[in-house]
Amino acid sequence: MSEPHSTIPLRELRNDVSRVLREVDEGRTIRVTVHGRPVADLVPVSRRRTWVPWSELVRVLAETPVDPGFAADARIEGEMRDDDPWDAGA
Repeated sequence: MSEPHSTIPLRELRNDVSRVLREVDEGRTIRVTVHGRPVADLVPVSRRRTWVPWSELVRVLAETPVDPGFAADARIEGEMRDDDPWDAGA
C-alpha cells in the first residue's frame, strides 16, 4: 500500500467525517491516529474495470507462457468425446 497522503487524529475524523470520507472518495489515503499512534488507514475502495481494452488483452496473452501440457490435455479430451456439440441433431 502507498504511504498515506495525510495523517489526522481520531478527533478530527469524528468531528469532520464527511469531509474526510470525501477526500478518501477522491483517491486520498488518510492515516488515523489515537494519542499520536497510527491505528488505521482509510483507503479508497478499489474500482475494478468492467472491461479490458483489446490491445491489452492481446499483449497479456502474448506475454503469457504456453502450458506445455495443454495441447495433450485438449487432444485427450477431444478423443474422449463421442458427441459433436455443433451437430444440430445432438
